[in-house]
Amino acid sequence: MEKTSLALRVRPAIQADARWIAALIHNPAHFHRHLDWHAPLDWLGFPPFLVLEEEGGRVVAALACPPDPPQVYWLRFFVHAASLSLESAWHSLWEAVCLEWQRTGDSGVVAAIALQNWLAEILKASQFQLRQHIVTLARAAPFREVPPVAVPIRPMTVSDLDAVAELDALAFEPIWRNSVDTLQRAYQQAGIATVIEEAGQIIGYQISTRNPYGLHLARLAVRPERQRQGLGLMLVADLLQRAAERAILRVTVNTQDDNLASLRLYRRLGFQYTGENYPVYEYRFGERREHGLA
Repeated sequence: MEKTSLALRVRPAIQADARWIAALIHNPAHFHRHLDWHAPLDWLGFPPFLVLEEEGGRVVAALACPPDPPQVYWLRFFVHAASLSLESAWHSLWEAVCLEWQRTGDSGVVAAIALQNWLAEILKASQFQLRQHIVTLARAAPFREVPPVAVPIRPMTVSDLDAVAELDALAFEPIWRNSVDTLQRAYQQAGIATVIEEAGQIIGYQISTRNPYGLHLARLAVRPERQRQGLGLMLVADLLQRAAERAILRVTVNTQDDNLASLRLYRRLGFQYTGENYPVYEYRFGERREHGLA
């Protein structure tokens, strides 16, 4: 996958590009990083991961959107130097990715959370469609008036991760699922991670990460056949109790603005909207070939 434009060339990233990309991230003109547990350079070796290179070998832009899980290509990161425009950097890399998918006949969905207005504008110009919005809610200490926890909840262990990934795949639609590798990274960075286990089967879990302001509830799921039985509420109530024991002063959570069940759960537990609101865009490719229309 190569493309030449004036003195610039698009090519797959290699390990030797790590220092260039790190330098770009340290002093970017524009930089987007997906909200997950991976560092940008973690994706080296996982295509599509492209760089835009000057004639002398200097990397001036990079874009990575490898699939995880299969056929779900989150925009993991995008960065470019001030020596070229946002439009030039983005379109050179994005067009090369699309051409490669056309060549291979791949299909799937590319998704991106637009944390900055400039990213939203460039995505819309590339025919990404608005899917929904992510909203943030927060609960401040003291964590009083929390419902009693009526089910046994224990700390998550490494040996739980395969079962947690299986539950995750059942509980979420494909675009929001996490692979075992991603969940392992989340677990390694967790401040508090717990599960509900019943008859040897994990039926619910949560993973929360520490940050300078407190705790962030990053993942919450219950097996579909056990939903609407208050288990999600119990997991979050237990989390708040554990947060209080650790003298944590604030717990935040993100969810989709159209996930009414989750919003009701968090509001019941005293979480309030913070005003943070981020659009989620998606771009579907290869569907015409999938349906035999081309």
